[in-house]
Amino acid sequence: MTGLLLGTLLVSAFGQNPPEIVPQTLPPPANRLLPVGPPSPLTVALHGSLRIQLPIPQSRVTAIGYHSTSDGALALTPLGHQANEGALSRLAHKLFGGGHGRFPYYQLNGGETDVLDVGASPGTDVYAPVDGTVVGISDYILNGRAYGSRIDIQPSAAPSLVVSLTQLTPDPSLTVGSTIAASSTKIGRVIDLSRVEKQALARYTQDAGNHASVELRPAATLTLP
Repeated sequence: MTGLLLGTLLVSAFGQNPPEIVPQTLPPPANRLLPVGPPSPLTVALHGSLRIQLPIPQSRVTAIGYHSTSDGALALTPLGHQANEGALSRLAHKLFGGGHGRFPYYQLNGGETDVLDVGASPGTDVYAPVDGTVVGISDYILNGRAYGSRIDIQPSAAPSLVVSLTQLTPDPSLTVGSTIAASSTKIGRVIDLSRVEKQALARYTQDAGNHASVELRPAATLTLP
């Protein structure tokens, strides 16, 4: 009787119902894990004759946005077309032309364009947006705490100005005095600020909206470390 009962249990356990198959999460494709190299030269904004190049490889960009700041940054002139412009602006562009550049950008608040945010996942390589010289590497302070670094660059084409990039960790080879080339010199990597603040760019991406920020100021008014 004991043998019969044991046999019945074995059949019930392994003979009638196949074991449950637990789905497994596949690793991402290998090409997503490999570096993609520097971005192709692409001017995304202007300030007078100064051209701001895309600092992140095109295949890694999640979205591009502009917003205001209260700390004296100079306004940039966006290139491309505003993807979230209002109906009246769209009508005006349709009637009179303009607003149809090669790539979309988003206006994140108001109509100001003081800060350029270029979205990308944390760890994405960031490259120089201008030719020039590194004149400062300091902590990026947010809510009284340091998160990554601020890298200040004096553009060779506009030495009276300073281009600042934030929300990144600097490349170990980068030092004050380094000469850099737009779209080819790696200066750092995007950091993750998703647990620190709600990022406006997330409204237009499929992630937390992490990004590198680019601002422009007169060199004479900038406090360097």
